[in-house]
Amino acid sequence: MAKEVADLTTIDLFSDDKRPGRPKTNPHSRSVQVKINKRNQVKRDKNNGLKRVEFKLHQDVFERLDALAKDKGVSRSELIEILLVQSLDTNDIKV
Repeated sequence: MAKEVADLTTIDLFSDDKRPGRPKTNPHSRSVQVKINKRNQVKRDKNNGLKRVEFKLHQDVFERLDALAKDKGVSRSELIEILLVQSLDTNDIKV
């Protein structure tokens, strides 16, 4: 019986065929790789003197920050840090 590439009913004939794609270079599963990479990122940030801060914003404030960051050519994180430092330096905080 001839082996046809498009023949899906005899899939057992194709079990030994190499699949195209990038070869596996890491022995860990993707979920383990993500955990390792995140742990390494936290270590790098800590060594650079960075602390993680998380907060929630209304959608309109987020969009304004995003637009301003793109306009200034900086990341949103950098823009928030700049705004906080300026506000703290001027001590112009109204609560």
